Amino acid sequence: QVQLVESGGGSVESGGSLRLSCAASKDTDRLYCMTWSREVPGKEREGVAGIDRDGRISYADSVKGRFTISQDNAKNTLFLQMDSLKPEDTAMYYCAADDSKESLPCEYSNGGIYWGQGTQVTVSS
Repeated sequence: QVQLVESGGGSVESGGSLRLSCAASKDTDRLYCMTWSREVPGKEREGVAGIDRDGRISYADSVKGRFTISQDNAKNTLFLQMDSLKPEDTAMYYCAADDSKESLPCEYSNGGIYWGQGTQVTVSS
């Protein structure tokens, strides 16, 4: 079992930046895949970014060049740096993790077995 706790959401104006954090209860270097996803009421959850334990990264086309996923294994924390935010980025953002080798290859759309409670990001125009 892995507990995940997101933080860092908030309200910003279009063009602004936010940095989301996801603290994991398990060593992140033992997690094969970690991802960020987002959800808007009435729509399907959308994968945003993913990173595997070897540092391989993938992004959804909608965020490429604007979002950066990273992890600090010393702090067991996953990050999502979000720059040049747009109103369409408004959503609840979730981190997820998978400690199974079957989760490979780790893609941004994988989601995960374990999910956090989410953190809200609101971007105003």
